[in-house]
Amino acid sequence: MNASSSSNRSAARGVTALVVAVAGIGCMETRDLGSTVPHGLLPVDERNPIVLMNDNAFDNWQGEYAILFANGGGPNLVGIVVNTSGPWPDINANVAGWRAMVAAARGGGLRNVPDPIASIGPPLTRPGDGQFASTPPNRSEGARAILDAAARLSLPYRPLVVVTGGRLTDVADAYLMDPTITDRVVVVSSLGTATSSGAAMGAPNGEMDPWADAIVTARYRFVQVSAFYDQLSDVPGSRVPELPSNPFGDWIAAKQPNIWNLPQSADQVAVMAVGTPTFAVAVERVSVAALVARGATTGPDLVADPNGPAWLVTQSTSVVAVQRFWQILGSPATTAP
Repeated sequence: MNASSSSNRSAARGVTALVVAVAGIGCMETRDLGSTVPHGLLPVDERNPIVLMNDNAFDNWQGEYAILFANGGGPNLVGIVVNTSGPWPDINANVAGWRAMVAAARGGGLRNVPDPIASIGPPLTRPGDGQFASTPPNRSEGARAILDAAARLSLPYRPLVVVTGGRLTDVADAYLMDPTITDRVVVVSSLGTATSSGAAMGAPNGEMDPWADAIVTARYRFVQVSAFYDQLSDVPGSRVPELPSNPFGDWIAAKQPNIWNLPQSADQVAVMAVGTPTFAVAVERVSVAALVARGATTGPDLVADPNGPAWLVTQSTSVVAVQRFWQILGSPATTAP
């Protein structure tokens, strides 16, 4: 990225960033930050600390949203766990990508950005007796990170949130290591699709570890976000000149052409659901229909149930979240010493 390009981006921010910043500040001031009642329709909100989990750093904006939100009103980003998946099997390449993102964010003056942790562990296998307790744990680095963060930061009225954009292996692994973890953690996952009867835990992400899906939905407080949008609208080419002239702006500009054009898959929706209470506009309570069979290629179905233990986001609006993204990115206070 040459100097003139960065300068042009800085000059073009102008009125748009100012208007959005004023609107965002007004929105924040209307919130009762001292209340223990969750904001919005979900059991968690922007006041909960989060651990972020994903595989690759380049196909969506999950990491950038989490980093920016942590620098503009929450949620506080307390951990980044990097693993693998079918599309992204190289753990070294995945970790390198996240490290580059973190370095760019810190170079751009952003704070509250933890170092990524590599987590190595295969998808879990349903044991012959079909019992969760009979499943051998991986004892992965990601599971240990969840247990540690929950022990340090979770409160009875404000639990740790594990936000996922990939397979749920490490989350299930944490339960296998310590079943009491479910008292201290809520899981919010970008995966699957809404159906006429509830939801399917299939692609995206739900097909990666069906037995882990079964464990997580049966044991944790679980929120499935199956309400996607066109993630190409987050940073369209027309707005690239508005990016700040710093390493983080350069990182986003370089990544922008490589974002996947998949309107029904955007891992950042889970971050948006936690960090922006108005993002989820339609939420159902759901229950697990039945455990998955051995050799299943998707997680369990979730069925509508007014008294169900899990939440399903079926409709969303990304407008406010995208506004916050640009407001935080363009605010001088974000990178102030």
